[in-house]
Amino acid sequence: MSKVVTMIPVRMASTRLPNKPLLDVNGKTILQRVYENVKACVPGDIIIAAGDQVLVDEAKKFGAEAILTDPSLPSGTDRIAAALKEIDPDGTKYDIVVDFQGDGLNVDPKVNLDLIEMIERTDCDIATCGMIFKNEKDVCDPSMVKICMGLRGNEKEGRCLYFTRAAAPYIRNPEKCQNKDFYHHIGIYVFKASSLQKMVSLPVGVLEARESLEQLRALENGMTIRAKIVDNMKLIDEAPADINTPEEYEEALKWIK
Repeated sequence: MSKVVTMIPVRMASTRLPNKPLLDVNGKTILQRVYENVKACVPGDIIIAAGDQVLVDEAKKFGAEAILTDPSLPSGTDRIAAALKEIDPDGTKYDIVVDFQGDGLNVDPKVNLDLIEMIERTDCDIATCGMIFKNEKDVCDPSMVKICMGLRGNEKEGRCLYFTRAAAPYIRNPEKCQNKDFYHHIGIYVFKASSLQKMVSLPVGVLEARESLEQLRALENGMTIRAKIVDNMKLIDEAPADINTPEEYEEALKWIK
């Protein structure tokens, strides 16, 4: 059985919602709620990869283990890799690393169980997930990242060939095309531990810089990413999946008790 660790990257800096991880949601901070949701269903150790000492202190209050990382690290991926290096310096303690975002208080952590199984079954470097776009207008929205992969029939899983902000893949002959679905990438990742460390050691990729999508660095360097198409990723359908704006915070207060 694989040795799994879930890393929750979190930092205080947020231009749209100051002090976001410590905001109270009906009696518990966002950080505590995320941690408790993960602890309830994902096996293995759980570590908070914190960019600020105040978050380490908060984690101790509710009994979580936290590692203080450099606040200037450029991404959550770099943050979890740095924390992993602290707790597993020789790379032998863990096989698989789950990256669970610290603001995803309404994301169902159970989705990661399928991604862990996908890595164990296929030996891919990275597992992620997506959803079928329901609104055609969203396909043209560059803030909504698309996964390009060749799924047939009722297939729900496949190898990711590319990620893009463009509306892709293009349908040249709609009348002959059997699968016209577009896949919205959901930024949930599970890594082989060795693949995580390899990815953060590589220089920023050409396509990564062009599209501002760090997963393209892995693809440019021959790493394999597989994605599972899911129908739902929320614990409570009415509440926002994660918290990025004051409006989403106010909406979460209505539903998350």
